Amino acid sequence: MDLRRWHYFAVLAEEMHFTKAAARLFVSQPSLSQQIRAFEAELGVALLDRTGPRFALTEAGRVAAEHARDLLGHLERARGAVAAAGRGAAGRLRIAYTRSAPGPLSGDLVAVYRERHPGVELALETGWTSLNLARLAAGEIDAGFVRPPVTAPGIEVAVVGSEEVLLALPSTHPLARRRGRLRRAWIAVEPVVFWPRENGPGQYDAISGQVWPGGLPPIVREEPEDEQLMRAVAEGAGIAAVPEHRARALRRRGVVLRRLEDPPPRIDLGLAWRAGAVPPVVRAFVDLAAGVSPGRGPSAPP
Repeated sequence: MDLRRWHYFAVLAEEMHFTKAAARLFVSQPSLSQQIRAFEAELGVALLDRTGPRFALTEAGRVAAEHARDLLGHLERARGAVAAAGRGAAGRLRIAYTRSAPGPLSGDLVAVYRERHPGVELALETGWTSLNLARLAAGEIDAGFVRPPVTAPGIEVAVVGSEEVLLALPSTHPLARRRGRLRRAWIAVEPVVFWPRENGPGQYDAISGQVWPGGLPPIVREEPEDEQLMRAVAEGAGIAAVPEHRARALRRRGVVLRRLEDPPPRIDLGLAWRAGAVPPVVRAFVDLAAGVSPGRGPSAPP
């Protein structure tokens, strides 16, 4: 069916005057009359009662006018939705946080995106670097926060922030009584609690290489994530190196946080997405992330 005729009839039904309707539509009156007759022929019913001095809508015409308004309104909404999707202002974006960075580095970025793109539905979940990379490759998420450096075929990564790594010590440890920054030589042989390297090889190596440049001391206990790691420290199992925001969020009785001497160890936070053609909603998030200063994020003393 010719949608233009639905438009013509909707305007005529509003004006109930051929001359005024033709002026609104920027067509001649004879052309409008011809299109309305063609519309009636297309539908197989009379839409106008032309027996009086002025035309009136037939019952079929009243129904057609109602549906014409609904149809044109739906088309306008559809056009707006399509245009919004093309701009990245509508659609669905699946994002996975990483458990080691639940604080402002990633949370603020998502909050700004949500504010700027209220028409985009966000599906948020939490994983870890290796899992987020695997889910990206499988197409199960659109973007994921990771801890660089990472190398994964078909995946692009941009650094969006960095934070200091703190030492978590049992409160009964002799070094817990020291004020100021700790020397690396003091912890060179201390037993360590760590998480499995396969969860995030890049982050694991970045932390261990900066905190223990002479090589990792004995790892006496492995825990799957930082929450259990901090509990192990509180129990006196060993010391641990934890990203600052995570360490402060999980701080518990029996654990003391201390900084290391200069240069302080730092790790990056990255945003990963699939390489190639990027959907507009993903591109908008990536572009926003690219504008975030890598040094962003508070760093208060312990």
